[in-house]
Amino acid sequence: MYTAQVITVSDRSFRGERPDGSGPVVRQLLEEAGYQVGEVVIVPDEQPLIEEALINAAGEDIALIVTTGGTGFAPRDVTPEATLAVCQRLTPGIPEAMRAASMAITPRGCLSRASAGIRNRSLIINLPGSPKAARENLEAVLDPIGHGLQMLRGGQADCAALL
Repeated sequence: MYTAQVITVSDRSFRGERPDGSGPVVRQLLEEAGYQVGEVVIVPDEQPLIEEALINAAGEDIALIVTTGGTGFAPRDVTPEATLAVCQRLTPGIPEAMRAASMAITPRGCLSRASAGIRNRSLIINLPGSPKAARENLEAVLDPIGHGLQMLRGGQADCAALL
């Protein structure tokens, strides 16, 4: 069992103007997959605060850190930039797979700017802010993420093994 942290990036949810719809959906999906998930953290669309939340979670040796929100084209959507700023290694295949899965549902899936990478022993993945899109994107990569975490955390992982 791996630990996970969900970080919702939303000005309105942070200010209490709108309930967080995506964070609880992502948390439930991770728990159903066997992850031990703490409380959802909500931060505003401010790059330094997003970076701080990511660094804190990685500093607590959380295996999987999942953000939701801030991956679009709006001027305040800076979650990918915050993620890239704190990661030591990128994992481009994860957002590529999520975008491919989204494109099978809607042509707007190509507009996601989500990123993913590794900080220390933590994998950080950005998801869209809508509950439906967050679920669809996470479901697209949830199985391979487990294998990646096994390698990242020093476990035995046979990359050539078939599922």
